[in-house]
Amino acid sequence: MRNYAEETSARVEYIRAYLKSSGARGIVYGNSGGKDSALVGILCKMACENTVGIIMPCASKRNYGMDKADGLEVAEKFGIETRTVDLTPVREAEMAALKGVTELTDMAVANIAPRLRMTTLYAVAHAEGRVVAGTGNASEGYVGYFTKWGDGAYDFNPIADLTVGEIYAFLEYLDAPRAVIEKAPSAGLFEGQTDESEMGISYADIDKVVLGGEIDPAVRAKIERMHAASPPATASKAQNPRRRPDGRRCFFVPWFWSFKDQLVFERRGR
Repeated sequence: MRNYAEETSARVEYIRAYLKSSGARGIVYGNSGGKDSALVGILCKMACENTVGIIMPCASKRNYGMDKADGLEVAEKFGIETRTVDLTPVREAEMAALKGVTELTDMAVANIAPRLRMTTLYAVAHAEGRVVAGTGNASEGYVGYFTKWGDGAYDFNPIADLTVGEIYAFLEYLDAPRAVIEKAPSAGLFEGQTDESEMGISYADIDKVVLGGEIDPAVRAKIERMHAASPPATASKAQNPRRRPDGRRCFFVPWFWSFKDQLVFERRGR
């Protein structure tokens, strides 16, 4: 049976060790109102009192409604400082500046928001001596479902080895608000978007592949094609975290994931 108390303590110590080695004075992360950012925020707050979450709505109505409300609920329950930066005007200015330069595709437009969020987080981090915590999980990492130099850019990631199912189980243990556990995962890239509908595959099936479970051969083949399209170095970090002598997976990867080292491919529609 998984010992969540022990694992929570180990993850918190990892964050503290990273923070100490970095020389930073605090942590900043993007509070999207989703499951991953909720767990990262909770763990970082446990490890460092000087943790701040940035809510960054950008164009999508969901960002301003459900996602913001859920992010604030998590922050309030766990005592996490929260700030809000409205990125819609910035996105509009960027798109206006590109008129006459190129014709943006739908996915090019969708990926502007994650990159603006990355720019915002690193601006805050630089100004205040913080490190940026990543919020991606192992399931997303396995199939490359994130934006290059967007949510794929960070200094460290305390949940990089956890599948989506494991994220939910961890949040249940920590008694996180039901809203972030029960709603469908969405990057909020455009109206009505959900991760699973965009990928055309369920996280439950991706989790089975990552964890070595049984799955329909046709579904496995599709997931493996997505995996093959991702750079091997990134995928291996998500798929193969270091193992303890007892064979169980550890929560950390053999090296720190850094902003400079990311070699990831573009989130793309399928």
